[in-house]
Amino acid sequence: MSNGFFKVPVPKNEPVLSYAPGTKERAALKSALAEARSKELDIPMYIGAEEVRTGNKKKLSPPHDHKHVLGYFHAGDKGHVEQAINAAMAAKELWGNLSWENRASIFLKAADLLAGPYRYKINAATMLGQSKSAFQAEIDSACELIDFLRFNVAFMSEIYNEQPISSPGVWNRIEYRPLEGFTFALTPFNFTAIAGNLPTSMAMMGNAVVWKPSNTQIYAANVIMQVLKEAGLPDGVINLIYVSGPDAAEVIFTHKDFGGIQFTGSTGVFNSMWKTIGENISKYRSYPRIVGETGGKDFVIAHKSADAKEVATALVRGAFEYQGQKCSAASRAYVPSNLWEEVKKNMVADLASIKMGPVEDFGNFVNAVIDEKAFDSIAGYIEKARQNPLNEIIAGGKYDKSKGYFIEPTVIVTKDASSLTMCEEIFGPVLTIYVYHSENFEQTLELVDQTSPYALTGAVLAKDRYAVELATKKLANSAGNFYINDKPTGAVVGQQPFGGARGSGTNDKAGAKANLMRWVSMRTIKETFVTPTDYRYPFLDKE
Repeated sequence: MSNGFFKVPVPKNEPVLSYAPGTKERAALKSALAEARSKELDIPMYIGAEEVRTGNKKKLSPPHDHKHVLGYFHAGDKGHVEQAINAAMAAKELWGNLSWENRASIFLKAADLLAGPYRYKINAATMLGQSKSAFQAEIDSACELIDFLRFNVAFMSEIYNEQPISSPGVWNRIEYRPLEGFTFALTPFNFTAIAGNLPTSMAMMGNAVVWKPSNTQIYAANVIMQVLKEAGLPDGVINLIYVSGPDAAEVIFTHKDFGGIQFTGSTGVFNSMWKTIGENISKYRSYPRIVGETGGKDFVIAHKSADAKEVATALVRGAFEYQGQKCSAASRAYVPSNLWEEVKKNMVADLASIKMGPVEDFGNFVNAVIDEKAFDSIAGYIEKARQNPLNEIIAGGKYDKSKGYFIEPTVIVTKDASSLTMCEEIFGPVLTIYVYHSENFEQTLELVDQTSPYALTGAVLAKDRYAVELATKKLANSAGNFYINDKPTGAVVGQQPFGGARGSGTNDKAGAKANLMRWVSMRTIKETFVTPTDYRYPFLDKE
């Protein structure tokens, strides 16, 4: 047996490939897309050592081409939730006792597999299953997921190295144990990287996991499991199931061994889960860890000193990349009156040049929204905005779901700072702009802070440094990720840990050491080398 204090490879952010015409990666990705479209996959659940096929098959189709069939997944029920919990509990002891460097090796290998032989497969799956452009898939399912795996390994080693001081005659040390019981990862459709990070960050710290992805992300989730299995992840450590939310909740949140949940999704669902966990608190062995990143109504505010072209670009990119379906997407903006006409001219010109269509055509900046339910909801917001006489739609406003769920990038200008689309989360390609008097910057900052219950991301654009400082201080609690002279999207692992507070979640910051600390339970050990043999202390002695 060999012993050592091991140093992990220093993590570096995975370089983003360009996919420009004539590049090798463009040809490789187009080939992967063609191959994926040519097949109909039969996707099982992964429970313990089994690939579970129930026969209750559900269709998977590209959102931009909903008549095409990519394959079918096998839907499960409450019995499969129980089976997954049992598999996790059976794997837990051996996995938790595995030396940390061997756990680390598995996830470092998974990162290298994603960076190499699986890069185009995972990107193609994300493009087809979630209607992401080549660039949006590259920064998500390849680079960000690779970064999560590599940086989390480094964070894990830092955590294990954090030890207390010891006084003479004593050795103090801290163990970072996995949580008691099993953990639950509930992941969203919009980022393959999030879907991969939530279960792996918990597993990395020695926990065994039940993972339920969004149905509209299963196509890429299946590839993640293939990568983890090839990397050597033991059976039962992460169990991938496709069940309804209510079925999962009924079994998991009443189970005595429930140890914690990591969630990304809607605020309403998170609130409901928290309430259910609270009602069942007496059933659990320990208080469960509850980590959530939820809704957002993300803002951009420009100061009168800002550059109009920079503001327009930040709004177009921030609001409409990936069809506004990023948790961080700009959804409301506050533009000063002195800049508005030039900002408007630039935005309208930019949006007129944007192409919308399927992901297979790399010239399309905008693709489809995720499914018919989302399409109908977003279209409903556009129509309600159209009916408000205080609103004007200056770009977009059209939509069509005959072939795919396409909604034009839509810009609404409102005279009512508390109008529906300024306040409610839409999660689609809709941006509402309020034009404020250029001398009312400070009052508008108060409006930004008070308009929304969320606090996920936000941005200020200004050349005036006093204005930047004022906005940074006034909006201290308005956004967990705050951007100066940039769009409010695009957090990079290891550089901008991501998460918000208020109605946007617990702010436990994915991509930071703090997040991994949520998935361990510390045990302090004090060892005394020469144990006392007399109860008396010196102060008891006589003069």
